[in-house]
This record gives sequence, structure tokens and C-alpha cells, in this order.
Amino acid sequence: MAIYDTGVPDELLTGMRLARGAIARGELVVIPTDTVYGVAADAFSATAVQSLLDAKGRDRTAPPPVLVPSLATLDALADPIPDEVRALVDEFWPGGLTVILRARSMLEWDLGETRGTVALRMPSHPIALELLAETGPLAVSSANRTGEPAAMSAADAEAMLGDAVTVYLEAGPAGEGYPDAAAHAGSTIVDATNLEHPDGKLRIVRHGVIPDDEIVRVVGAERCA
Repeated sequence: MAIYDTGVPDELLTGMRLARGAIARGELVVIPTDTVYGVAADAFSATAVQSLLDAKGRDRTAPPPVLVPSLATLDALADPIPDEVRALVDEFWPGGLTVILRARSMLEWDLGETRGTVALRMPSHPIALELLAETGPLAVSSANRTGEPAAMSAADAEAMLGDAVTVYLEAGPAGEGYPDAAAHAGSTIVDATNLEHPDGKLRIVRHGVIPDDEIVRVVGAERCA
């Protein structure tokens, strides 16, 4: 277990190489994102996802979101994609918006008790995107013990998760690009599963770095609960 400063070229190369290897072995890695630091695992390894939940002190009723490397991955993992969701991701991806959708039934993964849904986000942090481009989708949750404050640095995460994580990637303070990050750390989470119905509405599940009124502006008040 070590912290690698991605602002130092040699440490960046070493840290990314070790992070890729750890993910491939089903181990955990702490990565910077644009909102908070996250603890990441191979989304398609049930054992790795369980290790993530165990590290956080969480059970299967709180499945982790999945971070994706590109907009194109959205269609590979979820179906249907309502027009309102496409408008939201066009506006806020990459960035601090997580969208809950119906997962494609053919996907062979076990994220927990998802009831057939998946929470997806494309982060805007270059280190996260570089790793995702090489590993594919990752199950990622905030790098803290459940009930503790969100980690805003790799050192914060290491203090809470310790040896449960193989590699820590440090890239400076998280959340600096969002004015509301201090009050609402973490991504804004919306549940779009009801939008597949003509009279269904989008529901804001968690207030985060994207203000609620920005969500309503894009989707329209008539489509928001």
C-alpha cells in the first residue's frame, strides 16, 4: 500500500501501472475524481465489488455507482436512455452528475441489490479518465468509511481505508471546480428510471455539486418530481 503523487512524472507512471495491475487482480485503488476521491474496483468482478463494500463498511443494499470512460459507454451499460437523460449527459458529462438507469439485462456483473438498475457517471478528472480508458468501467464509491466525511485527498482516504486499498493516487484537492463542493461534496444523483413512462418524472436522489435548478433547467420542471 502506497500513495503515488500523480503530479510527479515518475510517480504517475508507476502509480498508474500499479493501479492497472491492482484492478486486474480484483484489488482496490483510490483515485481522484472531480468531486471527491473514490475507491475503485473492477465492476465486473463480484469479489472485487464485495471488497469495496467491506472496506467502506457497507452492505449489498448500497451498491456502488459505476464510472465510465466515455459517453459511448452509456449505451453499452443501460437501456433505455430517455431523451431527458441524453440532454443531461450532454450538458454535465464529463462532470459531477450520476444518473440511475435500467441496466442492460445481458451484463454479467453483481454490484449488489440494484433491482436491475445502475448508477452511471463520467468523471472529468484526467487521471480518472486515463485509468478508465485502460480498465473499462469501474465500480467507484467515495473513498471513506460509511458515515465519515468524504475524502478530499488520497491522504484522507488512506487514513480511513488503510491496507484495504492496494494503490492510492494523489492529484491534489478534489472538488475545486465546483462552487458548491464545500456544502455538497459528491456528485448530484438523479433517478431517471421512471422517465421511460410518458408521465414519469426524474427524481433528485442526492443533492451534490450540480445545483438542483440546473437539473430542472435541462429536463424541464414538468418532468421533475
